[in-house]
Amino acid sequence: MPATIVMGGQWGDEGKGKLTDALAARAGMVVRANGGANAGHTVETERGVFKLHLIPSGILHPGCTCVVGAGVALDPAKLLAEMDGLEGRGVDLSNLRIADRAHVVMPWHPLLDRLEEERREDDEIGTTRTGNGPAYADKVARKGIRVADLLDTESLRHRIFAALDEKNALLAGVYGAAPLDAGPILDGLAAAAERLRPYVVAAEVVVQDALAAGREVVVECAQGAMLDVDYGSYPYVTSSSPTAAGACQGAGVAPTQVRRVIGVFKAYATRVGSGPMPTELFDEAGAAIRERGREYGTTTGRPRRTGWFDAVAARSVARLNGVTEVALTLLDVLDAFPEIRIGVAYETAAGPVSHLPAREDHVSAATPVFDTLPGWLEETTAIRASHDLPPNARAYVAALEEKIGAPVSLVGVGPGREQLVPLRESEGWGLG
Repeated sequence: MPATIVMGGQWGDEGKGKLTDALAARAGMVVRANGGANAGHTVETERGVFKLHLIPSGILHPGCTCVVGAGVALDPAKLLAEMDGLEGRGVDLSNLRIADRAHVVMPWHPLLDRLEEERREDDEIGTTRTGNGPAYADKVARKGIRVADLLDTESLRHRIFAALDEKNALLAGVYGAAPLDAGPILDGLAAAAERLRPYVVAAEVVVQDALAAGREVVVECAQGAMLDVDYGSYPYVTSSSPTAAGACQGAGVAPTQVRRVIGVFKAYATRVGSGPMPTELFDEAGAAIRERGREYGTTTGRPRRTGWFDAVAARSVARLNGVTEVALTLLDVLDAFPEIRIGVAYETAAGPVSHLPAREDHVSAATPVFDTLPGWLEETTAIRASHDLPPNARAYVAALEEKIGAPVSLVGVGPGREQLVPLRESEGWGLG
């Protein structure tokens, strides 16, 4: 059976974990395609709140195989801590699989991440300082250490000593930092490798076997498409491709095997870290969105920047990724607003544009053009059927459909699984 991709349509934090969890109730497999422990997917269930960072959001469903794909930057210590936390809460990890081709976040990567952000001073990117960027840089430079290397002690020893020759020179020469000792690093990784060994597989084979057997495979992306290293707001982006194409690459799925691309969008916009955000709010409305939406980072706890929905960015994302349907989350956050605005164009020095300029400074200097719609001023959190949505809420959703260029198949009106409301027949939601 062809695959379904769940990808973020904005700057991350759109609620992909909850959507993936909903799909996993009927899926045979969930594959995490990209990103690392810097991502945080929150799933609220009758068993409590689960905050997942590296493990796919299908892990709460015992019948679902969960694969950490080759495109993930894997921090062994953080993965083991996450596994221990889940097992401590009674979650079965027997269906967890880890790609032997996934690159490892080594102990020097978070250190270099932090030192580089500090060196940038007022021009920092706003990374989570978890080491993903340096790990992906080593991957592309063909200097990376992969999970498969962890399982061979002699190979690992050789690679660590070779890497530290370069990294220690960089630490001392550029950042004035103390060198790292290979011994403790090797011992820690060797111990982690033994614990992870039972879960390590040729993930691309496992995924292709599942597809060939007709199992439903859900590919879960981290971050959001506006953080894509090619088509996002460069250089204020992540270091991988959290797009539909990137999902295929990171998960080991061919493009022709994809049936659905679900773009997950909040009913408004948020962003963490630096970079342009044309529809950002700095007033009481922005603060109200932040508090009503609990807009604080799952991984860092940082307050998120908030703004009105950016339809310019959303339409670009939908077109570039072949989004077949939209899941619109956190609609309930807008229940309290008498007016709601949608950014429909950017006014630039060269005139209005309805696409994303490549240069970050051009986006930062742009003034958004807004459409204004009436709010509904009714609480929606108890709504479970689309026909019960207030008329103005339905009108807002219809306006977003038209601006994005893809149908909205589902809206979220709260954090719980039961607060996902299908708007039309859509195969595979399983929300009954």
